[in-house]
Amino acid sequence: MAGTAQHATERRRFERGPDRLAAGAAVVGLAGLAAGVAVGPNVGWDVFFRSYLLNYCFVLSLALGALFFVMLQHLTRAGWSVALRRVAEFVAGALPWLALLFLPLLIPVLQGRPGVYKWSSPDVVAGDPLLQAKAAWLNPAFFTVRCVVYFVVWSLLAVVFVRDSVRQDATGDVGHTRRLEWWSAPGMLLFALTVTFFSFDALMSLNPHWYSTIFGVYFFSGAVVGFFALLALLVTGVQRAGALTASVTVEHYHDLGKLMFGFVVFWAYIAFSQYMLQWYANLPEETAWYFARQNDPWWRGVSLLLLLGHFVAPFLALISRFPKRRPGLLVPAALWLLAMHWLDLYYLVTPRPLGASYVPAAPLHWTDLALFVGLGGLFLAAVVRPMGRHALLPERDPRLGEALTFENI
Repeated sequence: MAGTAQHATERRRFERGPDRLAAGAAVVGLAGLAAGVAVGPNVGWDVFFRSYLLNYCFVLSLALGALFFVMLQHLTRAGWSVALRRVAEFVAGALPWLALLFLPLLIPVLQGRPGVYKWSSPDVVAGDPLLQAKAAWLNPAFFTVRCVVYFVVWSLLAVVFVRDSVRQDATGDVGHTRRLEWWSAPGMLLFALTVTFFSFDALMSLNPHWYSTIFGVYFFSGAVVGFFALLALLVTGVQRAGALTASVTVEHYHDLGKLMFGFVVFWAYIAFSQYMLQWYANLPEETAWYFARQNDPWWRGVSLLLLLGHFVAPFLALISRFPKRRPGLLVPAALWLLAMHWLDLYYLVTPRPLGASYVPAAPLHWTDLALFVGLGGLFLAAVVRPMGRHALLPERDPRLGEALTFENI
């Protein structure tokens, strides 16, 4: 009875707080973007566009991880996660806004300028036989069409899953849940295809001389690790603001910790599988990508930091039951994993290829910080803004009772 009373009296909605936070985050984000653009001519536009792509893929990956989580919960008809799912829906709901933020990367491609993708320049293609052979896929028009398809699919899925979930709060109609369960299966297939091909187009094509058939899974695994870390931080922040204090319990944190731990191991498995197979085959068109990251001192240090920081340290930190059930310990682990996820994307994006060789990049630029603040601020604004308009959990979901009484065995 005491638990029921706590659930009935807890705060499940915010009023003006999220609007003020979203407005502040948007202002900071716009200032960060402006600072990045101002610094761009001094560091070179190639550096600027790579910094933009790095930080854009960071925030996009978090939203994609949220969309995966939401669809997975409906696909499996999970009950335990209902108390966390609305916050994840808010993160996934940022995808339509992120589609607009991809335009600075897409416009140079349409204009035939090198930008970050050298294959978009006719002059570069004319001097590279391999790019000529790949021109049927790597050309501005087809690249644009594919990107439009990716973002339309993600935006529609996000809108549908968030809209029906929110509508159920008002109507209580269980048909919304059944509809989302039905959409989750084809949605998951579309998600797998679009995320895989987006990673090929947006990240792997930075060096079109190199390829890896497992690259899409690598990007996906990092995105999910980053999202679960973000979800732990957001839920903790919501509770510290005085909401969901009874609905989200140590049992939910325990499962979040297990998911973080599991996908850290999955990321390491995929990263090792990609490296091991290409090292073993020892083909020049494959090993060139790793050559740059092992023979330059800076990138060798980044590689070792990823090994220790993205796998060994979180593996040891999260393997025990003890830290998973204590938000005070889970939050630092989540912050660390978000930093490692950013570093992983930095490792993928920043080394700059020229033909079959690499020009080592300067370690870090001010644009990296400015655009992290810029894109991160706008992303945070898009995530937080709905918190002032909707309940923080699906109040009339048919499985909410299961979530409220959930206990780990």
